[in-house]
Amino acid sequence: MTLLAVGINYNTAPVAVRERLAFPAEILDHTLRTLSDVHDVSEAAILSTCNRTEIYCHTESEDQSPLIDWIAETKIIQPAEFIPYLYSYKDRQSIRHMFRVACGLDSMILGEPQILGQMKTAYHAASQAGTLGKNLSKLFQHTFSAAKKVRTDTAIGSSPVSVAFAAVQLAQQIFDKLSEQTALLIGAGETIELTARHLYQHGIGRIIIANRTYDKAHALAMQFNGYAIALSEIPNHLAEADIVVSSTASQLPILGKGRVESAIKKRKHKPMFMVDLAVPRDIEAEVEQLRDVYLYTVDDLQNTVNQNMDSRRRAAEQAEEIIDTQVEHFLSWLRSQGAQETIRDYRLQAEITRDEVLQKALAQLNSGASADDVLQRLAHTLTNKLIHTPCAQLRDAGANERHDLIAASREIFKLR
Repeated sequence: MTLLAVGINYNTAPVAVRERLAFPAEILDHTLRTLSDVHDVSEAAILSTCNRTEIYCHTESEDQSPLIDWIAETKIIQPAEFIPYLYSYKDRQSIRHMFRVACGLDSMILGEPQILGQMKTAYHAASQAGTLGKNLSKLFQHTFSAAKKVRTDTAIGSSPVSVAFAAVQLAQQIFDKLSEQTALLIGAGETIELTARHLYQHGIGRIIIANRTYDKAHALAMQFNGYAIALSEIPNHLAEADIVVSSTASQLPILGKGRVESAIKKRKHKPMFMVDLAVPRDIEAEVEQLRDVYLYTVDDLQNTVNQNMDSRRRAAEQAEEIIDTQVEHFLSWLRSQGAQETIRDYRLQAEITRDEVLQKALAQLNSGASADDVLQRLAHTLTNKLIHTPCAQLRDAGANERHDLIAASREIFKLR
């Protein structure tokens, strides 16, 4: 039996290939069932995100060709179109790979936590589809435990590594409760969307999104229960903002010193936290001179991000050591499964012998025999029956000079 992990990710395949091999959530149940029908596949799960598609299987052999044929048939794509981008791992390497993925060590952003949730979604989908067995189910559970240990024992996820997240964490340091603050976000691109998402997740009280194209601002605001305005409306709302984050492609500043100064007066000098993530700048540098304004540029935050990336890399080294240990723990469990059938058979044999001896003892008691005599005979007979076969095998081992069996027996029975 083999544990296989086969897939593509942002490192090995361009988006044009990744999107062709993606498995939407709405068809995942049916897809998993067809995958479990592939020759030699006994257990299966699929992890599919925008950055990776990975198939985890417990198979009868190491042959990957049935999986490749299934991918080609299911996604209607020629093997030659995706095989060059494919990576695969088996047994120890596949276990280690799953652990690293769940811990964010294989992610585009080192240590990002979202992948663990996506891994759990993959586990639940396979469980619901009935394609998990004892081995893959145990591997997923151990994967989650390893990820939790890495998160607990290292600083892999404690420091922000995007300027958007760094801005939000800085806002949390300045304001006691984000839930009582209003954020004005200027722009509607990826950085502003990420900022809005982080603010929303951290319980911001209100979000206003301003953009040159009102429809784009409205579409983004709708995702976070926000309010959309046009750029021309900023002067009417600036005084409402406790937090201002700007990231546009404008070649000229959008907010000047005079406009911000007017807003501060309207706020009765209540502090305003401003972050300019644009290059060229959206907020005039002179704004920094105003009292009650905390202005940070993308360079200020990038230094923090770079320091935090160094911190995450050091934490990743610790994480790799934890993963090495966890891999060994899972392999020990896996190896122990090979003895389970023998243990079951040995226990069953002992129980049959016990029942036979016990029935004879009960019959003797029912016929009026002395209880002491019956117990003595039961103990003597049961002992002889239980040790007869091992003793006979040991005598044969000695006669045939099988010293390895004799040594193993002493270890199994803990004989000094």
